[in-house]
Amino acid sequence: MKCKKALDARKLSHRDLEILRMSAIKRVEAGESPEDVAIGLGINRRGIYRWIAAYHSGGKEALRAKPIPGRPAKISAAQMAKLARIVREKNPMQLRFPFALWTLEMIRELLARDFKVRLSTVSVGRLMKRLGFTPQRPLYRAWQQDPILVERWRSEEYPKLAARAKRGKAMIFFADESGVRSDAHSGRTWAPQGMTPVVTATGARFGFNMLSAVGAKGDFRFMIVETRVNAKVFRTYLQRMIKGMKRKIFLVVDGHPAHKAKLVRKFVEENSKRIELFFLPPYAPELNPDELAQAHVQSRLGRDTVRTKEQLKCMALGVLRRLQILPHIVTGFFHAPTCAYSS
Repeated sequence: MKCKKALDARKLSHRDLEILRMSAIKRVEAGESPEDVAIGLGINRRGIYRWIAAYHSGGKEALRAKPIPGRPAKISAAQMAKLARIVREKNPMQLRFPFALWTLEMIRELLARDFKVRLSTVSVGRLMKRLGFTPQRPLYRAWQQDPILVERWRSEEYPKLAARAKRGKAMIFFADESGVRSDAHSGRTWAPQGMTPVVTATGARFGFNMLSAVGAKGDFRFMIVETRVNAKVFRTYLQRMIKGMKRKIFLVVDGHPAHKAKLVRKFVEENSKRIELFFLPPYAPELNPDELAQAHVQSRLGRDTVRTKEQLKCMALGVLRRLQILPHIVTGFFHAPTCAYSS
């Protein structure tokens, strides 16, 4: 297959070149990377970084067919391309920074130290946006996780499981369990600068455990227990899951000891026509959409204050039952980047 020949911007009219520049910058501002935009428009990568440098220095006027002269850019197109490559491919600790996450201050220091370019933090923020970067919450992974097993699950094992479920008209659920505590709080509130608000809450510690399972079409099943989740509790949960179900259940779980206990294996064998267990790769909770359901419940409960265990349980039941009558929320968990393979 022949490679797409780069567009020679010198052959374009002033008007067409201006439109091309504006279109390219608009796409970068919308979140596309400069490299992807260059490939999509068939232009040289060095060219798009020159346009970004001009835009960063002089705004839209600098992209006109006959740009208005202004102060020279503090950072060149070549430096922009190098900066984008570093932030995209390098861990800050590889460059002698103390932390593993890029911050505007660290990028500002990098520009001053290695590029001899001095910009304000605000200017660095604008620059990174124009290079196609946005601030994002990172996804954490256990160092014990085996990426080969994760990829095999995504590309081989789960597709086989889904095909089996389709042939046998079985329902696929992902299950998990977590604890709910009275001293777990989340959320933010507005307040005058320097005056951190205080929310009164009980000093007593109490809680319980919840088990839940989600299906890609919005199905949601749950159970609350005040004991720890052991083999007997998990077996009881499985009994409740298959009760009244007309279709076989393929239940995907992690490697929790309760899931692999002899008591559970025996129950599954005795009910093999109604339920079957499948196991996620070790240390890969991000592959389980029910993790997001659990986080959804926790975030809703963490915003309120409670005084008694009964009150906490009542609130939890309200959130859990709400998920049952709003299947589109449950379906949304399957469209998260790490769980999209299961949707």
